[in-house]
Formats: sequence, structure tokens, C-alpha cells
Amino acid sequence: MKNLFEGKFGRYLLPAIIIQSVLIGGGFATGREIVQYGAKFGALGWLGGIGILFGFIVMAVLMFEFARKYKAFEYRKLLKELIGPFWFLFDIVYLLLAILIIAIMASATGEILNSTLGLNYWVGVSLITVIVGILNFYGKGLIERFKTFGTLALMIGYLVFAALVIGTTWDDAMAVLSSGDTSYMPGEVSIFAVLWTGILYVGYNLAVFPAALFTIERQKSRKESVISGIIAGVLMTFPWFLTYFSLMGFYPSEEVFGASVPWLVMLQDFPAIVIVIFGIVVGWTLVETSSGMIHAFVDRMEAQMEEHANKSLTSTQRGAIAVGTLILAMILSQVGIIDLISTGYTAMAYAMIAVFAIPLLTIGVYKIFFKKDEEIAVEEADSSNG
Repeated sequence: MKNLFEGKFGRYLLPAIIIQSVLIGGGFATGREIVQYGAKFGALGWLGGIGILFGFIVMAVLMFEFARKYKAFEYRKLLKELIGPFWFLFDIVYLLLAILIIAIMASATGEILNSTLGLNYWVGVSLITVIVGILNFYGKGLIERFKTFGTLALMIGYLVFAALVIGTTWDDAMAVLSSGDTSYMPGEVSIFAVLWTGILYVGYNLAVFPAALFTIERQKSRKESVISGIIAGVLMTFPWFLTYFSLMGFYPSEEVFGASVPWLVMLQDFPAIVIVIFGIVVGWTLVETSSGMIHAFVDRMEAQMEEHANKSLTSTQRGAIAVGTLILAMILSQVGIIDLISTGYTAMAYAMIAVFAIPLLTIGVYKIFFKKDEEIAVEEADSSNG
């Protein structure tokens, strides 16, 4: 197992798997995200998906290579290299967005576990809180293994759900696409509006990228960064298209497109066991998303403690931070999924584009392609001496 993680799998696939595992919760787990950021445009929505694919690939390649070149394996160091003294702005946006994403998943999970397994809302959420706390208690090694096998299981689950829905509604979906139907949206739909919605989707999901930084340490060349980034972009976008085509089979049904959890409505005519499995899968996505985002934040805090106090967080402290963050998210989850996604995600998308995407596409590109390794070594030496 150790050889697997330290070899080509760890260099090429693991960063993509970690990002995908964290993306699931905020990206497509409920289906509401795809309605808001693409499917509502009906036959034109796929253009947003193409933009999302290229956006994820570009951002993943640049972040992987920047992190590799500057040895920035936790996001505080990465942001200090990108935006200098303003790095704390990312900290604020990241934590707010992490809590928002976890809140949306908590709300969805509570609703789904209640309707599918009959569990009380707080029983299901409390169980997940304990699991996330344990994962952060034991740290990096357990999280890597948990996410590797968990993400494989989740992807199989979503493939099955999509296959069931698409297999029974394919003709309806093709009718929507061939007719150019965009009737769920009032007025004429512009291609710019669709593409911009895709940019916003990439924007708020940039919060999941730092969760993979601790895996980049294994990468030793630009080739590995590029290939791994391409794999990550494809892996992140594939479920978007699965969900999009599933939704097109019901377009423009208000019952589906107005639902808090569209997947639940799309699967309601299938045997009860399918709904139960879906409930388990979504519960698992909350665990993966929460543990990944909190792990990145805990790593950042640990790096600061080592720098200023020359000591690390204890396992108990790591677990306590995870549980505390989850409790804040549980309180926020009472606002409701639809409002949190439409308003919260959009606001955070603009913030994340400002503090992460634009610096990476400008300062990051300059430092990757025009700064020599010798200059970087001198800067690091000066920083250490300072």
C-alpha cells in the first residue's frame, strides 16, 4: 500500500482523487448545484460544462506546478507566494466557504437520511461529525486512504444513479437538446450568461483545491504537475455532465428544478433500495468534503504554530478544530439549501476568484514560467535567515 501511494499513483492520480473527493459535497452531491450553475439553461447548459472543464484543468495545472516549484504544500505558504501580505484574505474567504459548503451538505444529508433511512436529522449529522473528527484526529495517512477508496465507491454510486436516470429518460433529454429548449429561464438566454455561470461554478469550487496540496510533495517534475492537473480537471467535470444529462430528462419540471435535492426527486420512481443507497452515498460525501476542507485548514494552522511557537497541534486539537467547524456549519445549515447555494455560493465565487484565481493566473503564471530556480532558492534562503 505504501508503494502504491509513493509511486506513480501518488504523483499522478492521488491529487486528482483528493480534489474530486472534496468537490463532491459542494459540487454535485445534491444536484441542486448543477441546476443553479448550468442545467437551468436547458439545451445551452452543456456550454457551461465545457467552460468548467477547461477552467478546472487550467487552475489545477497551475496550482500543482506552483506548489511543486515553490514547495508550498499548505495553502498559507502558497498564498504568501501569490499575494504576499494579503494572504490572510484567502484565509477568511476559505474558512467562510468551507463552513458554507459543509452547511449545505449537512442540510442535504439531514434531509436525505431522514427521508431515506428514517434517521432523525441530528442523529445523522452527529454521526458524521464524529467520523470527521476521528479522521482529522489521525491525520494525513488515514485521510489519504479513506478518500482513495471512498471516492472510488462514490463515483461508482453516482455512475449507477446517472445510468438509471439517463437510461429511462434519454429520449426526453435528447428532445430538450435537439429543440434548443431553455424555457426554465425567463427571456432569451445568452451564451455569455451560460459561460459566466460556469466561471462562477469553478470560482466557488476553488476552495477545494488547497485540500490536495499535501499530496503535491510527491511530484518532482512539471510533466507530473501537468498530467495530474489534466486528470483532476476531467475527474472533477465528469460528474457535472452526468448530473446535467440526468436533469435534462426532466427539463423544465419545477418539481425537479425547484427541489432542494433534485437527485431525490429524480430517483423517487426507482426501488426503495436505490434511495437508501443514495442516502448513504450523500452522507459519505459530507464526510469526504468536510474532512478534506478542514484538513487543509488544520494544516495551515499547524504551519503557523510551528513557525511562531515551534510546536505542532496535538491529535486532540486537530479533532477538536474539525468538530468545532462542523458545529458552526450545522447552525448555518438551518438557512436552507436553495438560498445557501444561489446566494452564498455566488458571493463566495466572486471572492475566491479575486483572492485566488486572478493572482494564480497573473503572479502565479509569471513566477512559474519566468522565475528561475536559482532566484527561488535565494529568496527561500533569505526568508529562512530573516
